[in-house]
Amino acid sequence: MNPINPLSLSIVIPLYNEEENVAPLLFRIHETMNHYKGKWELILVDDGSSDLTLQNLKTGATEFGPHVIVLPLSRNFGQTAALQAGLDAAQGDLVVTLDGDLQNDPADIPMLIEALFERDLDLIQGWRVDRQDHWLRSKFSRVANHLIGRVTGLRLHDYGCSLKVYRREVIEKIRLYGEMHRFIPVWLAEYTAPERIGEIAVNHHPRHAGQSKYTLSRTFRVILDLLTAFFFLHFRAKPGHFFGAIGLFFAVSGSLMMMYLGVLKYGLGEDIGQRPLFFMGILFIVTAIQFLTTGVLAELLSRTFFQSRRQPAYSLRESVDLSQAPFVAENHHETYWRTPAAEKRVRAVNHNAAHRQAGYEV
Repeated sequence: MNPINPLSLSIVIPLYNEEENVAPLLFRIHETMNHYKGKWELILVDDGSSDLTLQNLKTGATEFGPHVIVLPLSRNFGQTAALQAGLDAAQGDLVVTLDGDLQNDPADIPMLIEALFERDLDLIQGWRVDRQDHWLRSKFSRVANHLIGRVTGLRLHDYGCSLKVYRREVIEKIRLYGEMHRFIPVWLAEYTAPERIGEIAVNHHPRHAGQSKYTLSRTFRVILDLLTAFFFLHFRAKPGHFFGAIGLFFAVSGSLMMMYLGVLKYGLGEDIGQRPLFFMGILFIVTAIQFLTTGVLAELLSRTFFQSRRQPAYSLRESVDLSQAPFVAENHHETYWRTPAAEKRVRAVNHNAAHRQAGYEV
């Protein structure tokens, strides 16, 4: 667990109507973290609970001390927003997230932290090998995990496990909206290499108190979220390729239909005015024009987004000071040789340095 210089740690837990689980959750967290040698804090986000969850959280914070921070949201915003609120408040170098229903075992946290350092990862998440959920929910989850892996190319066994450990400098690069909490590893793959995202088997307990917030409607929402994740992961900086490919498909299909009908009309003298293929060809060509123009507009919006925020289409893992030796010295003299490529590189360095001074990330 990096015993030489343990990093500060923030534990973020969103809760919604978990009044019976608050006391045992706080006890289990402190029982586990009493052995952690670094500084740590516990951030509990109440997502607009309608029961005594908030009151019990405040009571627990008073009992355990100021390192327990309670964030009450004004209403129920959903798990993703509650999680983002906790991440915004987190100050630790490492960030741990887990659910508040005690199905995730807090005793697994030290194991995940140790694995994060040993395997040099940016994110490690739990894999609930022996899930203690209803068989139908487990079945749908396995299908969803397989589908997510196939579509995104990031192969994990259990995307839905909330027990995760992140390096703060990586997780703070993304903002969570909608239902994005299910796809955090996918979103992080935009900023870190997939091989720096890993998983490890963890315990999973049946729910002993409270009611599950899971419904089958979540499974169908995953499909829509997956399409969004796929688009942003592969086409965020080049949306014209996505819409353009669809537009070209319709354009080629519609053109082939009209060419075939043209042969029938002018080659064989047949009447094509009432043929369904004629109207389908027109529809395909109009659809192609719409997708192609949408692609052009999407490219304009994408460039406006990156340029207005001074945000590059890439992310550096760590900063590198290029100002110390922008040129190569000849024979250790004070003169330096310049090439067009070297001068272009220096201009890029100065351009990025100006952005950094203005408060933008390179």
